[in-house]
Amino acid sequence: MPKIKTRKSIQKRFKITKTGKVLRRATGQDHFRAKKSSKAKRQKRKWIVMPKVEAKKIVKALHS
Repeated sequence: MPKIKTRKSIQKRFKITKTGKVLRRATGQDHFRAKKSSKAKRQKRKWIVMPKVEAKKIVKALHS
């Protein structure tokens, strides 16, 4: 049986912590930043914890 390959596109977009939480980047960072406040731009730099239901799907898709 061949080895299961990791989905590289998913691996690049998400981080999985040691405790099993799935983190994603905040949306709205690519363009239209001039109109946003400094506070909003600063907050969007942080990683966001995904809900458990969606996190489960990401982990499953990572190795399928």
